[in-house]
Amino acid sequence: MSKKSKSTLQKKRGKYNWQFWAIIAVPVIYAFIFAYIPMGGIVLAFKDYSIRKGILGSPWVGLRYFKQFLTSTSSTTVIANTFILGIYSLLVNFPFPILFAVLVNELRSVKFKKAVQFVSYAPYFISTVVLVGMMMQMMDLRTGIFNKILTALGLQAVNFFGDPKCFRGLYVWSGLWQSMGYNSIIYIAALAGVNPELKEAATVDGASRLQRILHVDLPSIMPTIVIMLIFSCSSIVNIGFDKVYLMQNSMNASVSEVISTYVYKVGLINSDFGFSTAAGLFQSLVSFALLVVVNKVAKKVTETSLW
Repeated sequence: MSKKSKSTLQKKRGKYNWQFWAIIAVPVIYAFIFAYIPMGGIVLAFKDYSIRKGILGSPWVGLRYFKQFLTSTSSTTVIANTFILGIYSLLVNFPFPILFAVLVNELRSVKFKKAVQFVSYAPYFISTVVLVGMMMQMMDLRTGIFNKILTALGLQAVNFFGDPKCFRGLYVWSGLWQSMGYNSIIYIAALAGVNPELKEAATVDGASRLQRILHVDLPSIMPTIVIMLIFSCSSIVNIGFDKVYLMQNSMNASVSEVISTYVYKVGLINSDFGFSTAAGLFQSLVSFALLVVVNKVAKKVTETSLW
């Protein structure tokens, strides 16, 4: 093919593929404006920011805010709370969607299977504000249904939102109820791609249903499980702000104060923008480090990784 023909063909391809580039341009522009441009604000973590002087005119302070964040008593408590809540969430919210997906995959009735999926997906679309409001109503010390059941059984009523020991359990298990069905979608899709001939061969060999799950289904979706585990581990310190803040009060603040709520209070309420930026940057760096480490370990152990 001559150079002229190649150039004509390339022009035609570009002409007919403009819709593709138009669709791609929307998320790229969105990410550039709302994700990459704001990254310039990271410089505040290294400056004694003054609104009057502006970002460029404010003096440099180096790593002062990082040292302050990592050494102060309140900050170490916040970091510990973040890791404890994140690890607790990982241990509960990662395996249960896999188990639920396997159970749904084993259902033989198509109608019942769809009904179970619909019921399990529905809580995911409840807003966080509504969810926390429901929890407060149902767990109210005087009028909540849970305390009414406890008192009816002759037990003492529990102040669920006022007891620091209850906060982590409420946060994690309510999150599981809300997101388990939705998070199981990717595993259900992976299970649908398992080669049926493997199951048939296992059945002929006398394998029970449990043995088929353990030796056929789970190994087949193991790459998917590993990838999702890498993402989950990297999100240990990225505890959502909205739900924690809504559930937080003066009585459970000792265990409910995490980095995201701490950054909000220090940065916006106390107007200490440099310190709050340093705390947020620390959170992002830890997440990135966890992603790299877990990815490397997963690649070495299972030969499955993000890169």
